[in-house]
Amino acid sequence: MTSPSPVPTAPASSGPPVGSPSTPVVPDAGPDAAPGAVRSSPLVVVLAGGLSHERDVSLRSGRRVAEALRSTGLEVLLHDVDADLLSFLRTTRPDVVWPLLHGASGEDGSVRDVLDMAGLPYVGTGPRASRLVWNKPISKSALLDAGLATPDYVTLPQSLFRDLGAQPVLDTILRRIGLPLVVKPTEGGSALGVTVVTRAEDLPRAMVECFSYGETALVERAIDGVELAVSVIEGPDGPEALPAVEIVAEGGYDYAARYVAGETEFFAPARLTAEQADLVADVAVRAHRALHLRHLSRTDLILDRAGTPHVLEVNVAPGMTEMSLLPQAVAASGHDLPTLYRAIVDRALVAAR
Repeated sequence: MTSPSPVPTAPASSGPPVGSPSTPVVPDAGPDAAPGAVRSSPLVVVLAGGLSHERDVSLRSGRRVAEALRSTGLEVLLHDVDADLLSFLRTTRPDVVWPLLHGASGEDGSVRDVLDMAGLPYVGTGPRASRLVWNKPISKSALLDAGLATPDYVTLPQSLFRDLGAQPVLDTILRRIGLPLVVKPTEGGSALGVTVVTRAEDLPRAMVECFSYGETALVERAIDGVELAVSVIEGPDGPEALPAVEIVAEGGYDYAARYVAGETEFFAPARLTAEQADLVADVAVRAHRALHLRHLSRTDLILDRAGTPHVLEVNVAPGMTEMSLLPQAVAASGHDLPTLYRAIVDRALVAAR
């Protein structure tokens, strides 16, 4: 496996950076400064919270990123997103926004549409690609078109069970996919509504649990192998994979396993051969490109017993909590987390000029 590359830095700009001797600086210029004033440091607004099922995780991610960026000298405001978002953005006039909203609105492209309409630079993928990734069946189709393996699956709306009868549909699932299988909502994250089914009698309960989080279920074949998460960060030379993180969760990597200390064992870097590490890194970068993602992403996959990686899903707003996978990958790479976050912000700023 190749050694980690340098921390990504913002590409060169034709104009002088803010704060250089040739740029006039208004000391202490902040959100209430007069129009046209140049801040002594870029103002970053971190958006977190919201009203989705993943609100608490989003707030934890937002606090961690805000603290890291402040430590690099940036001015940062952490905003819990509500109905006054547009008013807040007009008042504060941030130089760049980092949306760390998880779940609906945050990852389905809606908030990014708002940021585009407001003309504000932001960290992360644009709205169109976000919508593609948010819908798991559609993103799986795009991954297959790119030549990437993903578990065999079917998509089932809740209405199908009413129209055709529950038992015939359940029997068809078992014949088509087989056991073990995984039931999950077609939209959403943090493993909410996800169940691994190993016995036929447990399938009805898994479907009910899934439909409590959305109207459509994705049922896919469970792959036996090593569960991995590979984060991708864009640097000056394009997207680069960080070391894979291996996830060992007793009973499955559910919500509690993700966010409750002691529920899961992580290995960062993953216990892979150099060849395997390079393989999964290549898959993550290919997924990032195939889905037209920007700045950062995280690909969740299973490396099966034969050595084939199967992409489970890709995330446009990876968790940034103290237990999240991307920060663990950064630590394993030897990079400094605040410095890397600052480089991501700088790239978003430069790209908008």
